[in-house]
Amino acid sequence: MKAVLLKDFGGVEHLELADLPTPVAGPGQVLVKIHAASVNPVDTKIRKNGRAIAADLPSILGCDMAGTVVALGDGVSGFTVGQAVYGCVGGVKGLQGTYAEYVAADARLLAPAPAGLSLRDAAALPLVTLTAWEALVDRARVQPGQKVLIHGGAGGVGHVAIQIAKMQGAHVTTTVSSDEKADLARSFGADEVVNYRTEPVEAYVARLTGGQGFDIVLDATGGSDIATSFAAARFNGQVVTIVAGYTADLSPMHGKGLSLHVVFMLLPMLYDHGFAIDRAHQGRVLADLSGKLRPLVDPTRFTLADVGAAHTRLEEGKAQGKLVIDVA
Repeated sequence: MKAVLLKDFGGVEHLELADLPTPVAGPGQVLVKIHAASVNPVDTKIRKNGRAIAADLPSILGCDMAGTVVALGDGVSGFTVGQAVYGCVGGVKGLQGTYAEYVAADARLLAPAPAGLSLRDAAALPLVTLTAWEALVDRARVQPGQKVLIHGGAGGVGHVAIQIAKMQGAHVTTTVSSDEKADLARSFGADEVVNYRTEPVEAYVARLTGGQGFDIVLDATGGSDIATSFAAARFNGQVVTIVAGYTADLSPMHGKGLSLHVVFMLLPMLYDHGFAIDRAHQGRVLADLSGKLRPLVDPTRFTLADVGAAHTRLEEGKAQGKLVIDVA
């Protein structure tokens, strides 16, 4: 099969298209012919120097994919040959990635692909969907009528988080950086949209919550400004972030009695030993949400030979939605 190998950590020049043996479905695995794979920020971080979670080099990056079932390993049920599936299945230590024509995936990580979406669109959803679900539902336990603030509503996790929060009956406010992104956020269901470049947090908290603050604040930007989330939350509120690899002053948490949740959605894939949120849970969430979410996909087309260019577009901040690699 054709696959993109990461030969060394560093720049995109270390990504090389290669011919490799097609994997075989082992016990509990499903062999999938990949139609499309998406590019996530974690892929670029691993490529640069992700030694802590990277597979042994040379390795294949890529977490997400959508494709069709080719073969079933021993002990697998619930899937059939020729069935369209999707999932976040690899690209980290111990698991082959999806920048390849085939992957032998843990069956627990897979779900039937959404019938109303192309496989290209379906490939954009798994990681961001699972991250947003864990943040809002598994951790923050969002309830109908709660006021939820999502930082980065036009981003990969953010646009899905808006949809999930609305499904749970929440009133959703999101922050964006431009009028164009504001329109996108509204199209995904946001009730209120704030341009954080022109309106400071204190102003929109006063305007939208009467100064009380939001019940739940999700920082879906992957940035390092947790202080803004603390400032936006109400007393005894909840803050959820998808990135916490930096130093921050947590004293505002004490002053408000806040709860802080850090979401690292890849943990069940890295450590398969009884996590509360486990591999089977990921498959169930994707199955339950199949056909209920609309992805934002960048119109630029890439093939396996263009993975380096896709990484560059993502790192330069030029992506307008999720970047997808056309494999088949």
